[in-house]
Amino acid sequence: MEWRCGCCGRWRVSVELVRGRHRYRLVHRYPARFGGGKNVLGEAGTIAELAELLHRHTPLDLADLREAG
Repeated sequence: MEWRCGCCGRWRVSVELVRGRHRYRLVHRYPARFGGGKNVLGEAGTIAELAELLHRHTPLDLADLREAG
């Protein structure tokens, strides 16, 4: 599962189940005109940690994320 920001889609959070626990990975994707690619900014184990990670590295909060797909 993946969530994307509603503004530009470059900020993404992937959700993975690892050993029975959810892991949230925050990624910033670069536009193709800048060579594409992605930069992993961090991982969190809880929604509260994810909210803090978003606050530290992005202009977004949890309400700005939309489910992709």
